[in-house]
Amino acid sequence: MFVSDVIREDYAPPFSPSPSSSPHPDWRALQLTVSPKLFAKFQRLIHSESGIWLGPSKMALLCGRLSRRLRALEVRTLAQYYELVTDPSQHHERILMMDAITTNETQFFRESGHFEFLAERLFPRWKAEAAEHLRSKKVRVWSAGCSSGEEPYSLAMWLAVHLPPHQDWDVQVLATDISTRVLTAAREAIYDLSKSSDIPRPLLRQFMLKGRGEHEGWMKVSRKVREMVQFERLNLSQGPPPASPFDLILCRNVLIYFGIKSKQNVLEKFNRCLSSDGFLFTGHAENLNGITSGLRTFAPTIYCKTESHHRLARNLQAGGPHRP
Repeated sequence: MFVSDVIREDYAPPFSPSPSSSPHPDWRALQLTVSPKLFAKFQRLIHSESGIWLGPSKMALLCGRLSRRLRALEVRTLAQYYELVTDPSQHHERILMMDAITTNETQFFRESGHFEFLAERLFPRWKAEAAEHLRSKKVRVWSAGCSSGEEPYSLAMWLAVHLPPHQDWDVQVLATDISTRVLTAAREAIYDLSKSSDIPRPLLRQFMLKGRGEHEGWMKVSRKVREMVQFERLNLSQGPPPASPFDLILCRNVLIYFGIKSKQNVLEKFNRCLSSDGFLFTGHAENLNGITSGLRTFAPTIYCKTESHHRLARNLQAGGPHRP
């Protein structure tokens, strides 16, 4: 059971690993090696599937991350696995390969400066513009590379507090990732209680349910917040972007894994998806110098459309709406 002061909900255990027989000792002791030629093949395959480029220093990472797939399939070498995963019929295995390769590190309310920008500058402008009927109260946000859900749920909590539904705000967060594994965890919305220290205490009390009994040591995002977030699998480097426009796009510490051309491709999609008043938030580790076509730096790690920069800077500095 997960309990808060006002909500009581009963759930099945958060994680129920399916029983399986222990692997043969030979599989547990599997030691993988990869030749430079084979590594280059995996580089091209992973890049074509996701836009992620593994540098030469990532050979050990490749072996370590794929070892579990080889054990599961009882494949003894990476060369055999490459032949398997490049079979046109093995679409699902390529998805599982990307699940294994991708790094998913995140936390609640990461990059606190972004949340301060929203609360202190952007939300007040939206409220003022809505009051003067210069914008609707419909807000759409995209968390691109959402990992296990901490980022979109943080956004949903922040939006629910500052733009509450009882004031007629219609807020939805789209959360996407290439990894089916982390999307499954994100939809469950169950987290180790140790992560509670990352959530501001008033929001923790309002939006998180504390586990009891068999769920001791866990917490679950409240239904109110979960219903604000829609999770979808999306490969940023392939296929069309989601329906837009978005008032806010977050893609933080994702593009650092992409090659230059893939970054440019993704940033062009973001530019097309942004509303004229929209903002893109990136991570502090990402260098977008020279590749932000159509986008201009508004503040460190915050971008807007080039043609909107002057107007947005004027509006936010003045703290209120400006008619065209």
